[in-house]
Amino acid sequence: MSKLYLSAPLPFVGQKRMFAKEFIKVLQQFPDGTTFVDLFGGSGLLSHITKHFKPHSKVVYNDFDNYRRRIDNIPRTNHLIADIRKMVGDSVPRHKIIRDPLREMIFDRIEEELGCGFVDFITLSSSLMFSMKYKTNIDGLRKEALYNNIRKNDYPACEDYLSGLEITSCDYKELVRKYEDCPGVVFLVDPPYLSTDVSTYNMYWGMADYLDVIKVLEGHSFVYFTSNKSSILELCEWMGRNPGLGNPFKGAELRVFNQHMNYSSSYTDMMLFKKNAV
Repeated sequence: MSKLYLSAPLPFVGQKRMFAKEFIKVLQQFPDGTTFVDLFGGSGLLSHITKHFKPHSKVVYNDFDNYRRRIDNIPRTNHLIADIRKMVGDSVPRHKIIRDPLREMIFDRIEEELGCGFVDFITLSSSLMFSMKYKTNIDGLRKEALYNNIRKNDYPACEDYLSGLEITSCDYKELVRKYEDCPGVVFLVDPPYLSTDVSTYNMYWGMADYLDVIKVLEGHSFVYFTSNKSSILELCEWMGRNPGLGNPFKGAELRVFNQHMNYSSSYTDMMLFKKNAV
């Protein structure tokens, strides 16, 4: 049996490592040989755990965010972080800010690596920023202060992490259409959470998208993840109590006003109005 990972080998926003042990218990309710479809595969952790404990099951991992490319480039990422580690040395205390000219030297090294084809900015962010704060490109990273949180050791190679999985990269709705009539299929459903930062995902995600996902659950076995910040359960309970409401904004006119809080933060105020016939 291959090695079991209880957390993703590289940083990923929203990986389910805290749920790993409880998820394993849930898997025991389904027989080996069941088809599992991980609609929002993310770091692949749920798919990996499923395949480990259900080796005779078909496990479909939707790698929409191309996590496998990051896995394939671990040696390259290790080399880049090692170079930055040498550049910083003992000149900056642990967890303290990195200032020019050293900061600009680090960006020069990152630019050099970009010229060779690939930089794993999410993994790099975890060494140059604080926990759970990630950027996906060099422009975003340049807007942030850099800190000496540089990983002290290489990330281990993990060639077996995604072994045995059927890997695809597509809109989750395509997978639903493909497998919704498969007898006994189990959908693993871990969409980006409502009211949380989804900037590291390769997709736009809005309220309608969350509600579309809910439709997938009807009539199928599933394991669904959400958080109390999304209020999605409360919303569904309310909709269940008011099934005949429909869309109260149908026919209303919309006006918008963009509010800018600072250089990197803004939001849109909305006004809707509708005059009913007397």
